[in-house]
Amino acid sequence: MDTKTIKKETNTTQTTERISGSEAIIKCLLAEGVDILYGYPGGAIMPVYDQLYKYQDKIHHVLTRHEQGATHSAQGYARISGKVGVAIATSGPGATNLITGIADAQIDSTPMVCITGQVASHLLGSDAFQETDIVGISTPVTKWNCQVTKASQIPEAIAKAFYIAKSGRPGPVLVDITKDAQFEEFDFKYKKCKGIRSYNPIPKLDHKALEAAAKLINKAKKPMIVWGQGVILGEAEAQFKAVVEKAGIPAAWTILGASAMPTSHPLNIGMVGMHGNYAPNVLTNQCDVLIAIGMRFDDRVTGNLATYAKQAKVIHFEIDPAEIDKNVKTDVAVLGDAKQSLAALLPLLEEKTHPEWHQQFKDLYAIEYEKVIKNDIHPTKEGLTMGEVLQEINNQTKGDAAIVTDVGQHQMIACRYANFNKTRSNITSGGLGTMGFGLPAAIGAKMAAPDREVISISGDGGYQMTIQELGTIFQQKTPVKIVVLNNEFLGMVRQWQELFFDKRYASTEMTNPDFVAIAKGYSIAAQKVTKREELKDAVAKMINTDGPYFLEVCVEKEGKVFPMIETGASVSDIRLE
Repeated sequence: MDTKTIKKETNTTQTTERISGSEAIIKCLLAEGVDILYGYPGGAIMPVYDQLYKYQDKIHHVLTRHEQGATHSAQGYARISGKVGVAIATSGPGATNLITGIADAQIDSTPMVCITGQVASHLLGSDAFQETDIVGISTPVTKWNCQVTKASQIPEAIAKAFYIAKSGRPGPVLVDITKDAQFEEFDFKYKKCKGIRSYNPIPKLDHKALEAAAKLINKAKKPMIVWGQGVILGEAEAQFKAVVEKAGIPAAWTILGASAMPTSHPLNIGMVGMHGNYAPNVLTNQCDVLIAIGMRFDDRVTGNLATYAKQAKVIHFEIDPAEIDKNVKTDVAVLGDAKQSLAALLPLLEEKTHPEWHQQFKDLYAIEYEKVIKNDIHPTKEGLTMGEVLQEINNQTKGDAAIVTDVGQHQMIACRYANFNKTRSNITSGGLGTMGFGLPAAIGAKMAAPDREVISISGDGGYQMTIQELGTIFQQKTPVKIVVLNNEFLGMVRQWQELFFDKRYASTEMTNPDFVAIAKGYSIAAQKVTKREELKDAVAKMINTDGPYFLEVCVEKEGKVFPMIETGASVSDIRLE
């Protein structure tokens, strides 16, 4: 490796190194504080892997069993740590296999940098072996992307990638690097990106809008908060809690916002949305001021927009201007970073308690408990329910575990019933609803937070979409705990078929393999539970096992998740049965 000193006009000196583009990539990652990356090698990215071999004492590469697994692992890493997750893949199918995870990260605002190899620049556009226009393909699902054809472009591209991925509303970026750029040598130096012309990730706080919001909140008789992941992404949990407590406002969460405030907090009134809690959904259409914080009014939250909170004044705290008035018309929009905005709001608020308003939530909760919750977590029927499995996990983890879910009925049950004491404890695929997310995301989460108990909860359908990542757990010895709630159906689709398609169970019944045998084939301790009396000891054994553990729980085949808002229905028309 050659070094030389360059004299600059300012009479200062800067040392550069003559290195290859592939080595420069590794040095850029190290400069950004990356200690773990997830990926899969191939021809067009092989020079980078050759350099990784040299730097394996400084940066840990995790060989996943599929590139999609690499992106979901990077997402899990990012979601629990707040850092940027990194995934790497070769060209062609390696790059295209990243797309599902990238799209998931985009809609769920997860900071992730993906680096892909590409055919040599002189072959671009020639349909060369494993050439794919990954920049074109990924453009709709990335926050930013670029293609690098010269080694000298690598430091600036990667610096911009990390800055864009993490700043403002986070998201995924992709840097595609041709193979000749990886081999080419140049004079390397790295400077972190601290700003980009015309890109303003954090809007300037408008104090007049803030004062208008405070005025509405102080006058409200029936205020209600709906918070989303923006509170977590903005690291605004303390400021949020202070606002909620001072103003005495009942606060409900979207699934990505869960855990920003402890489940046990008296002002935490539960989840909104299609399978959310009864009270916050019904009373959305009775509140006089609706305060949305760091959420985007997704259709699964709002139901029929024509009837959503029409009686209320709407205040929207949001970092992304594109979300303002996109779905729900706001009366006051407060643009800015959640932490800064809520800290500035706090001194403007009057101390309130709203006891009569809170009583309405308690009364509706009592109805939901009798008709739904009691039967979910304390069933009298013979078959095991998903809810009682979550309740047993709560009992034994005391709400300190990070729960990583796949997508389906088990996801809704986990979000409804898991207890969270700590922030960044609910890791799930929200906007895209990606089956197969859970297992690889749990791997990334456990690696990012080795001192935390990380439990992956999947259904038998989603689990099999990325079951090969058991190989990653085996090779890395990652002590993640895996729970599969097996009802031998694609449960959520089956529920819809029962309710809306006259029980025509078209292609939803699963003929499953021996999951325990498969886990043991990867040297993962495993157990299957079929009876209620086995559950407590089985969960205890899973929690107390030092290494990875697989627990299959056979639950009732035709269980349903309620409450439920039918597609196109109003949130106040939520069904309890």
